[in-house]
Amino acid sequence: MLLGILSPMRDTSRPAIDNAPLPDFCSLPVIFALLVIGALTATVVWLAASGMSWSGYCQCVLFIEWLMLVLGLTLCKLRPWLQKLPGTLSYVGAWLWILLIVAPASALAHWLATSLPMEALQTSNLAFVRDSVLIAALLGAAVLRYFYVLAQWQARLEAVSRAQVDALQARIRPHFLFNSMNTVAALVRVDPDAAERTVEDLSELFRAALGQHQSRDGTMADELALVDRYLAIEQLRLGERLQVRRELDALPPDYPLPRLLLQPLVENAVRHGIQPSREGGQIVLRGYRENKCLVIDIENPLAVTPSEPGNGHGLDNVRQRIAYRYGPRARVDAGPRDGRFCVRVQLPETP
Repeated sequence: MLLGILSPMRDTSRPAIDNAPLPDFCSLPVIFALLVIGALTATVVWLAASGMSWSGYCQCVLFIEWLMLVLGLTLCKLRPWLQKLPGTLSYVGAWLWILLIVAPASALAHWLATSLPMEALQTSNLAFVRDSVLIAALLGAAVLRYFYVLAQWQARLEAVSRAQVDALQARIRPHFLFNSMNTVAALVRVDPDAAERTVEDLSELFRAALGQHQSRDGTMADELALVDRYLAIEQLRLGERLQVRRELDALPPDYPLPRLLLQPLVENAVRHGIQPSREGGQIVLRGYRENKCLVIDIENPLAVTPSEPGNGHGLDNVRQRIAYRYGPRARVDAGPRDGRFCVRVQLPETP
């Protein structure tokens, strides 16, 4: 019966997520929620009881809040062991532990109420323990059900976000590799030696784009090296039209960074700022620290004759990937500034 109460209805339209973790009972939000639930429970009991004074209400609140703290702290210590149970059994174990704690605590509270100068209870010890355990059983099942549904929703959101990031990652690879192969094809006819060097650079780019560990972060040094290889290829294709200024010494080389994060932005700068202009221009890569954040600026000239508008996949890809990786602490801004187009990537100094 308890499994039916705790387990949400199966949705056959999507895969179920069975390994919903128990909440962290040591965290302040969970403890605060337990205290609020305890205060509301005491208020309901006071309103339902006839003849309970304000003193009795304060004693009831004190007892329930103390009981909530005991339950939260003990469940915090038991969580690693309960979490090893399969499926929803971890929640069943937490529910049984609640009953195991409430029964002796209720008996102790009744003894204190009748032995010390406190407001005496109108029921016997056995009846008080029975009623307390019954209330704890119903309230505990409802609260654990809420935590279970919340954990499932968070796990499902995590899975959806991961799938979206994987889709965005897969979407950018064909575009990147297609442009790179076009560069090699053009160089083979003009400069075979340069084409050979380009193939070596492309091998590293392909390894980054098609690597087996795309789900893992790379480093800032790896990503900047990839950008340098890409710019070396474009330098051979565009010649003196492409000039690059690097001011990146302030960036920590071991900073964890998703793979192929900056390269699409540099590619957009070349495609929309340098390629349409007959005179070319300068791309500026600048990195610095500001307000406990790492800031990376990628600037390119605004072409007199705009290139064909893109579909925005590169910029949207970066925005969504850093939002998934770093949360609200990171952001990407893009737009004209001082006669140039600037993309600013802001990352938390401590990821």
